[in-house]
Amino acid sequence: MKNFICATCGVQYERTVTAPDRCIICEDERQYVGRDGQEWTDLLTMTMSGKYQNKIMSHEDGLFSITTTPEFAIGQSAYLVQVNGFSLLWDCITYIDEETVSALKDLGGINGIALSHPHYYSSQAEWAERFEVPLYIHEDDKEWVTRGSSRIVFWGGEKLEIADGLTLIRLGGHFKGGSVLHWRGGDSGAGILLSGDIITVAADRKHVSFMYSYPNMIPLPAATVKRMAEKIKPYPFGRLYNAFLRIIEENADERVQCSAERYIQALNGSYFST
Repeated sequence: MKNFICATCGVQYERTVTAPDRCIICEDERQYVGRDGQEWTDLLTMTMSGKYQNKIMSHEDGLFSITTTPEFAIGQSAYLVQVNGFSLLWDCITYIDEETVSALKDLGGINGIALSHPHYYSSQAEWAERFEVPLYIHEDDKEWVTRGSSRIVFWGGEKLEIADGLTLIRLGGHFKGGSVLHWRGGDSGAGILLSGDIITVAADRKHVSFMYSYPNMIPLPAATVKRMAEKIKPYPFGRLYNAFLRIIEENADERVQCSAERYIQALNGSYFST
């Protein structure tokens, strides 16, 4: 029996003798099934291939990214945030091996894991078991959990302070329970927002955007984006990191508000004519 992993989205499933017939994450219109059809792998196969490794990179005091090379599935990075002796893994990646576990333990280990939305659930239960830590998922997205674990904590409401200065904020949008992580003391006290792709950084690194489906290019309604911008407005942050190592380096909170206004104007037909 294996915990099969969808090769397209990287999400791990319950142990079965044969691979599942379908991936519920990829069949949803916010993801996709590859042109060659549904394909599966598992962690043992990935490890034995000798192909993959995880790169850990320091970005600033108390913040590290973890990225699998070569790119696997969606290709997102996870982040390790360290605050006053507490280490939180923000979002998750599929690949995990003994070298990764050892390297993270050398950095002080992990005290908890928190997820932005289902596309990054990956092998989250495996990570939680390896480090023996709680796994925080918003209850509005519990239907998308493909591998259960006693370590999962389904939290509700609009925010959850996991540790002093580390707050999960439910913004919705991309998924109903879509959440971001606000680190109050990051960026030398200016604040940092880790946004997954609930809020994603544009190519110019000066703007952000918001989508219901990224691969299928389905936008969010103007009213939803307005609500998201209003919900994040009380939280100051100088920098913003998205799931793909794109960073807005300064005045990121203002950039989010300006980008939301531009997005709404574009949808309403008042930003440009063509």
